[in-house]
Parts: sequence; structure tokens; C-alpha cells
Amino acid sequence: MFSVTRRLAAATLLAGCLAGSAWAADAPRVKFVTSAGDFVVEVYPDKTPKTAENFLQYVRDKHYDGTIFHRVIDRFMIQGGGVDKDMVERKTRAPIPLEAQQAYGKGLRNTVGALAMARTNDPDSATAQFFINVANNGFLNHTAPTAQGWGYAVFGKVVSGCDVVDKIERTKTGRKGFHDDVPLEDVVIEKAVVVSE
Repeated sequence: MFSVTRRLAAATLLAGCLAGSAWAADAPRVKFVTSAGDFVVEVYPDKTPKTAENFLQYVRDKHYDGTIFHRVIDRFMIQGGGVDKDMVERKTRAPIPLEAQQAYGKGLRNTVGALAMARTNDPDSATAQFFINVANNGFLNHTAPTAQGWGYAVFGKVVSGCDVVDKIERTKTGRKGFHDDVPLEDVVIEKAVVVSE
């Protein structure tokens, strides 16, 4: 049963990534070179300008180079871009305002392969950390402020290397210090580079 479920989840991720390749031919693209392989995302400054530019500036500044995917939850998401192998948080710029409502209004959703900003309970607290949805996580969308929160701003999509994202999702995880869901073997972002703007 598990292997059938796993294959179905992997097929869903791949289908979501392939569907994303038709989103925007002229969108800026970023290539992530990781210890698990390479993948490419595109971002949508026309839909979420502050979020997309914030992310692209962190890429240009080489902020993500040497960070890890530090939170990986099967059939939910993979999160990275904020800490190194020792779980030491990188210095960031000031937080950006949440654009989840704007993203939702322009058709962006927390679906398989969608790239979104991580944040704390404060809606305007996103800095550098991002996550990639590996399931359709509609409860993370912003339709209106609720007791469950303000939603998470989608600003891009994985367009190639979906098999790598799937491989990262399947990484065995455990506890490291005060952190749960940390890959037992580091998944390092060796570098992130803008490949088209």
C-alpha cells in the first residue's frame, strides 16, 4: 500500500511540475544546485512583486548558497533557505509584507510544485526562507483572514527537476537540537543562481 501511495504522490508532483512549465515563458528562473540534484523554479513578479523581488535579491546576494533544506514533511512540503548544516540561522534583511491575498487573487495557489514564502505567526514576517509544496495544500491559501491565519504567499513554481524535489521529500528525517523534521543526511543548497530574468 505504501509503495502505491508513494508512486501516486511522486506522479502527482511530476504532473504538477510539468503543468507549471506553461505558466509564464518570460518569468525569471532560478536554478538550485543541491546535494540531491538540480531543480529550476520560476517566479512571478507580475503577481507578487515584493515577494518575488525579495527572493531574487537573496539569490543574487548568494544568501542561499550553503544553506540546507532543514524541514521536510512527507506529503506536505520541503522548506529551506534559512539555516546552515549546524542549524545556525543566516542573517536576513527586514521582513516583507504578506502578499498571500494578492497571490490568491491572481490565481496562485499552494498546489503541488508551488513555491511559497515561509513565515512565523506574524503575517508580515517572511524574510528568506521558502518552501515547495509537495501536496495540494489548499488550507495554506489566503481567501480571507481566519482564526487559522493569513495564508502563505505563493510566488513561483518548480518547472524542472521535479524528481529532485521528490527525492528531497523522501529523505528520512528526525530531530536535530530543538528542530523536528530535519533530514538525517544534509540536503545542501550548494548554490542558487538566476538563469533568466
